[in-house]
Amino acid sequence: MKIIIMFIIAYLLGSIPSGVWIGTKFYGKDIRQFGSGNSGTTNTFRVLGKTAGTTVLLADVLKGTLAASMPLLFNIPINPMIIGLGAILGHTYPIFAGFKGGKAVATSAGVLLAYNPVFFVYSVCVFIVILFLSRMVSFSSMISLPIITLSSLFIGDWILTIIAFLLTIFIIYRHRENIKRIRNGTESKVPFGLGYKKDKK
Repeated sequence: MKIIIMFIIAYLLGSIPSGVWIGTKFYGKDIRQFGSGNSGTTNTFRVLGKTAGTTVLLADVLKGTLAASMPLLFNIPINPMIIGLGAILGHTYPIFAGFKGGKAVATSAGVLLAYNPVFFVYSVCVFIVILFLSRMVSFSSMISLPIITLSSLFIGDWILTIIAFLLTIFIIYRHRENIKRIRNGTESKVPFGLGYKKDKK
């Protein structure tokens, strides 16, 4: 029963639509009506700017971290990654925002931060390198995850590997519209990284 309650709490934490709430309260915009129509960090940066985007990024990461920390905080014998899945599910299908949420990358990172901080740092480094080379957040997310999953095999943590594998499939599925834009050459790029100065001219 305690495990079920924790999972529900994790789902509710994940369901907090930080991008939507910050956009409507402080900017008078529902970010789901602009840009890619997504309520996550990337679209918040695109529509509302750096301050809002950074705030949403930190909030979305924190949701995953708090959720995955509950088993340790309450001394419940269950793998934190499993409870963290509740937050990831909530972020993707939030009850507080009509079940239309983000793509779960930041919240997944938050879960990993609580579970294995060292591997979290490694994963962030992988993501940043790919982002610098590609300048596309969506592409970086989809390429980083398989690399991170394969890397997890060297840790010998089969639960981490299985969940990372499932998240890879799920997050790539959630990026299917981005895949179309990448193929068409219309995917948005970040204002830094390899080739940015050349494109700016």
